[in-house]
Amino acid sequence: MNGISFPTLALMEIIRSLFFFILAGIFEIGGGYLIWLWLKEDKPFWYGILGGIILALYGIVATWQTASFGRVYATYGGIFIVLALIWAWKVDGFKPDKYDIIGASIALIGACIIIYMPRNT
Repeated sequence: MNGISFPTLALMEIIRSLFFFILAGIFEIGGGYLIWLWLKEDKPFWYGILGGIILALYGIVATWQTASFGRVYATYGGIFIVLALIWAWKVDGFKPDKYDIIGASIALIGACIIIYMPRNT
């Protein structure tokens, strides 16, 4: 393995996977946000078109994960919750409260258990 130890290789795979989850989340939230702005806040039609294109990219990025569809999307749900709260906080000025943070933390822990725990299959 080119001199890379197993724990280092595993950590690199987790970082790569998290990067793809975050990228997919940014695309999904960003695309959905543009469509929201178009339909709910009377922004130009091209916001909706661009949002749709970005949403399609989200679907493509999700396929770059190495796990099965079910595990990837179950995990993505937990990561999406965290990203959605961060987006709302940074873009919309929404201030998450302690229950938002506790709930998102639980979802993120569950998501990581689903995707990153070793299995003997």
